[in-house]
Amino acid sequence: MQLTQILTPLLVSALLATTAPLVQAQTRADDTLLEMQQAFKRGDRKKLEQLLPAARGHVLEPWAGYWELRLRLGEAQPAEIQSFMQRYAGSYQEDRMRNDWLLLLGQRRDWAQFAEQHPSYRMSDDREVRCYALLIDDIKGNPQPGAADDIKRNWYALRDADDGCTHAASQFYAGKKISALDVWRKARFAVDANRPRVARNAVEIVAPDAVAQVKELMDAPTKYLTARATARGQARQELVTLALIKLASGDPDNAAAQLDGKWSVHLSPEERNWVWGVIGKQQAQKLSSDANRAFANITRDADLNDDILGWKVRAALRAGQWKVVGKAIDAMSEEGRQDSTWVYWKARSLLAGKPGEAERAEARKLLEGIASTRGFYEQLATEELGQRIAMPPAPAPLTAEEKAAARANPGLNRGLYAIFLGLRSEGVREWNYATNLHIPGGMPDRELLAAADFACAREVWDRCINTSERTRSVIETSQRFPTPFRNAVVERANSIGLDPAYVYGLIRQESRFIMDARSHVGASGLMQVMPATARWTAKKIGMTNFTADQINDRDTNIAIGTAYLKLALDDFAGSMPMAAAAYNAGPGRPRNWRNGPVLDAAIWAENVPFGETRDYVKKVLANTTNYAAMLTGQPQSLKGRLGTIGPRDASAPEVNKDLP
Repeated sequence: MQLTQILTPLLVSALLATTAPLVQAQTRADDTLLEMQQAFKRGDRKKLEQLLPAARGHVLEPWAGYWELRLRLGEAQPAEIQSFMQRYAGSYQEDRMRNDWLLLLGQRRDWAQFAEQHPSYRMSDDREVRCYALLIDDIKGNPQPGAADDIKRNWYALRDADDGCTHAASQFYAGKKISALDVWRKARFAVDANRPRVARNAVEIVAPDAVAQVKELMDAPTKYLTARATARGQARQELVTLALIKLASGDPDNAAAQLDGKWSVHLSPEERNWVWGVIGKQQAQKLSSDANRAFANITRDADLNDDILGWKVRAALRAGQWKVVGKAIDAMSEEGRQDSTWVYWKARSLLAGKPGEAERAEARKLLEGIASTRGFYEQLATEELGQRIAMPPAPAPLTAEEKAAARANPGLNRGLYAIFLGLRSEGVREWNYATNLHIPGGMPDRELLAAADFACAREVWDRCINTSERTRSVIETSQRFPTPFRNAVVERANSIGLDPAYVYGLIRQESRFIMDARSHVGASGLMQVMPATARWTAKKIGMTNFTADQINDRDTNIAIGTAYLKLALDDFAGSMPMAAAAYNAGPGRPRNWRNGPVLDAAIWAENVPFGETRDYVKKVLANTTNYAAMLTGQPQSLKGRLGTIGPRDASAPEVNKDLP
């Protein structure tokens, strides 16, 4: 790959005018960079040291230097680390190295050097670093307002074991700035997420003598509960609470029986409410009507967290319990209530039944606050207000100067170079840093549009889309919803009776139009087709002599992906939400998820048990509606694409029983 094929003419001319040898060295060193990345992944310090001199002068030299120093950071002297950060001042790699160093300084409890380095940390997005910084301010007698809540929020958000927020929480607990209940709640989150080490770390703060019991209750919750006839004292009660939470994760009905028949009288009202909430959540994820009975045992919604309350809302939506929907949303945190999902359903709860003028006015205000083309619930809110989904007016065209500024940005150029070279992860991080993370409030809208335009022009569609999506006051539809390979996609879709907008909506969510995209489970190409699914579909549509390597061919991938999508759509009687769910999670799951009451498809989609699939279905349908508005030039309806979902008509034959 030639450097001049990737960098902008403006930057290349500047390089050629001043440092022609540098350009040649960068070209020769491409293979070296790729080799260094692999050595870094293997932890091969010796190889990195050997290769580093050959990477000097390459446009991606900051990455080479970062990889080499990062693997030996624990042994490096402060002067060497400072020298690295001075050499690459202002770059993503400088800030990434400072982030890594701050974590190491925090683990070493080197508060003086941490305090010296922290003000220069620009990304400020590492939760552990934030917790260390809040702790240091407290130690220095300069506590930040709301520090305890900030530490709890960051600690709760970390799923895996950490030092920064766990240590800060321990110190704040010792100083009586966070409560025992705050710490026990972290243990509850950990047990619910099956993170035993995280649970032990939390329990060690508040009840160190009970740490050994965490393993017992995690390994065999029923045995643990049976061995304890009563529960006395907060630690004992909380351990029983943890055991019931663990039991609920695998057998919610048994947990309900244990709580109702034995343990309820031994727990506090808050503990009972939490356990009933976890039981209800687990039953709701199984789409069981028992979920509503479990949630009905809760005496105070404010005792629950937003995750449990979200599942209480979903179960109530399935049962048509609109008052429960509204009350549960009201009990969420302020942040939770502002999520467009719960704004929309709160508005719907106000409009259910026979609303008065006040309820209608409040609902309208909520809907107006989120209505736009930006997402699933934003589009539904628009339709609730009596409007259809139309493309917003385009912003003023970018000027030549705005485009030139983006194309001269070194960080954007390094990001694109890395992506083209095959270092996609590094390139994406470089690009994101250049466009957003290190700038207070983010890059201004016009600069984001210019950066997105740069990516679009180089056909790096994921950066084009993601960058344009960050604009706040304007929407550039052509950037957010590009139509690469238009002839191939539209012709293929039309030839088999598929809506091209639906195909584009799915591809945008699957791969962001990255040709060589490959998922962690092995799906490949634009439409992310699994090998076994590709073979089955190829045979089904009469594609002879198909081989696995053909799935990465653009036209073959589109042909097989659209064919499978059409087969799924036919199997689910034209239901776009169900076919999208089948494409993501396999057809067997949505066949089960459809059983139960006939539901508004928006309620059905919100109750999809898998978070990834739930998000996927909503985004594919919102994408489809936007693409339809753009491709046809006519206002569209998301609701019209949703319809209702219920059990399969017993008289209707299954179209494809063997659909994989």
